[in-house]
Amino acid sequence: MASLTLPPAPPNPRQDAIDLHKAFKGFGCDSTAVSNILAHRDSMQRGYIQHEFKTMYSEELSRRISSELSGNHKKAMLLWILDPAGRDATVLRDALSVEAPDLRAATDIICSRTPSQLQIMKQTYYAKFGTYLEHDIGQQTSGDHQKILLAYLGIPRYEGPEVDPTIVTHDAKDLYKAGEKKLGTDEKTFIRIFTERSWAHLAAVASAYHHMYDRSLEKVVKNETSGNFEVALITILRCAENPAKYFAKALRKSMKGLGTDDRTLIRIVVTRTEIDMQYIKAEYYKKYKKPLSDAIHSETSGSYRTFLLSLVGSH
Repeated sequence: MASLTLPPAPPNPRQDAIDLHKAFKGFGCDSTAVSNILAHRDSMQRGYIQHEFKTMYSEELSRRISSELSGNHKKAMLLWILDPAGRDATVLRDALSVEAPDLRAATDIICSRTPSQLQIMKQTYYAKFGTYLEHDIGQQTSGDHQKILLAYLGIPRYEGPEVDPTIVTHDAKDLYKAGEKKLGTDEKTFIRIFTERSWAHLAAVASAYHHMYDRSLEKVVKNETSGNFEVALITILRCAENPAKYFAKALRKSMKGLGTDDRTLIRIVVTRTEIDMQYIKAEYYKKYKKPLSDAIHSETSGSYRTFLLSLVGSH
């Protein structure tokens, strides 16, 4: 369930483009006006606005935003105006950059997306950057971490709710043999089951594992693996069980302690607003007894805060 609030009557994209142009003109940019328009338009409407803006002013809206806004507000807005696949592709390209790779962000994006989202994202990545996503992953990652990301991207998984109990039990046994029962870990088995099975199936495997061995599969993964490989497995498992809870936890982590991890905060808010932000807010409140909007309010400021809160919505 999305948290995006839209005007009751569909706005005219041409009028929006004119209003944005006005907000950019003159001394200093009216960043509140920019947020008020763009934070309340869905993906398709934002696409139309960009088209109108370019037609009327012979300039990309993204270029104008780049020169008029600043800091985290600019970063968030530039991601927001992209379509979902373009956004994921852009975050990945950035995360796999040669200078400063952010392998956690790359792992988070890949392992929390559905097979159909990954398909479109791979095509968009190639169209936008002229290189295959698999190639960039191959350059920046290694070992089991690389193997699991490439397998997760490459295998078309079933997305429906049905599971076969016999295979579920079989997989739980295989994971037990590959991990707890063995000296060392058979990573191949973990990679195979985690990348070939649907989310519904994996959630059933986790439940069966707990029932059969009185241990949580997540704990087993943490004990048996480490580093970015562990992050990938945990992300897949948590998203299979409850994606909203996974993102609520990640948001909490981005705002906990000294300083805020704005990159993560922006990435999650912007990419989940039109998908499941209402569920994420509910999970956040359930776990931390505090509305997500309050947490964002106390960790951010200015037009950046206003923009994120417009996307997330109040309680």
